[in-house]
Amino acid sequence: MFLGSEDATAPLPAARPRTAATRAARTGSTPTSRAGSAAHQTGGASDTRAGATATRAGATADARTAATSTRTGTTATREAASVDARTAASDTRTGATQIRAGGAPARTGVSPAVRASSSSRRPGRTSGAAASSGALAARRTAPVTPSAGVVAQGSAARFAERARAHRRLTQRRILIAAGAVVAVVGVAWLLFFSPVLALDATQVEVSGADSVVAMDQVQAVVDSRDGVPLPRVDTSALRSELLEVPGVRDATVTRQWPHGLSVALVAREPVAAVPEDADVVQSAEGTPAGAGFALVDEEGVQVGRADAPPEGLPVVAVPVGEERVLSAVLGVLEQLPPDLLAQVGEVAATTQDSVNFTLRDGATVEWGSDQESALKAAVLGALRAAPETAGAARYDVSAPTMPVVG
Repeated sequence: MFLGSEDATAPLPAARPRTAATRAARTGSTPTSRAGSAAHQTGGASDTRAGATATRAGATADARTAATSTRTGTTATREAASVDARTAASDTRTGATQIRAGGAPARTGVSPAVRASSSSRRPGRTSGAAASSGALAARRTAPVTPSAGVVAQGSAARFAERARAHRRLTQRRILIAAGAVVAVVGVAWLLFFSPVLALDATQVEVSGADSVVAMDQVQAVVDSRDGVPLPRVDTSALRSELLEVPGVRDATVTRQWPHGLSVALVAREPVAAVPEDADVVQSAEGTPAGAGFALVDEEGVQVGRADAPPEGLPVVAVPVGEERVLSAVLGVLEQLPPDLLAQVGEVAATTQDSVNFTLRDGATVEWGSDQESALKAAVLGALRAAPETAGAARYDVSAPTMPVVG
């Protein structure tokens, strides 16, 4: 048995019942106080919710009021701007009219009716909107004196600027036109009057000259243009002068920049010797006349003269002054083959259709006109080549399809 066991085995004191009064004593509160506290808490929560609701309602009302005030202010601003724009346009038209009429620009303010109408349309729900509307109304209703006019002065300034711009544009156009005229005149002087492109006679190239061409006369024609600006050299007139030079049948003149010319000549080749006393030769200027023979080409133009007929050229005998007969004879000689032409010694004709010639071996040929000369030349060659007719003294080929020999 342990010590103190009697205390352990002693019975525990009986538990006392807990009552409301006991609980109240421990907690310090009674049911009545708790009910009051709950009621108080409930009332506080209700007051809080009511305050929050009132706050939200007030905020909503304030927001709506602010939005309404903003819209009202915006509307008032737009209306004020519209009125100002109309007033400015009216002032501008008035100023422009006065400027055109020659009077001083007048400044006008906004009419009382417009200010009253504008003021009546601007609600003032808030103090800010009312202040803005009042400021706009004060600005619009302020009297405008002529010395402070901005619109009319702006219009006058714009008109003056336009006038200055027009004057500047006119001056620029005049300067451009004057510059263009000066440039054209300068180029014209450089090309047609200055020595920059002057012809130098030493730089003229002449080709195609033959022994029958009078080169001294060709050089004289070229020297007459020495020093003339190349653009002013008339190549057509120069060619015409060269064609008059004895022995020149054709000429071509081209410019060789910057100072030269190229002259290509076609010399006349003599095909016959005509007695000068026949008076049928187109004598070139400067060709002496006498009792000798004129050397002519196929066109009948004299390209030279000789006291005796040159060897290899046939002598042509035609009536005096009959240039058409001479032309017919020269036409026949031009169509003869070279080997047959070399055998012709003399040619005679009394008319254009009675051409006949004597060969160097003494045989005579009746040729007739210059028609079918190629066929006649072929028939004559065949007859002279045939053994039976090779030595005949006379050949008549005036009708080439029926030649006559003997």
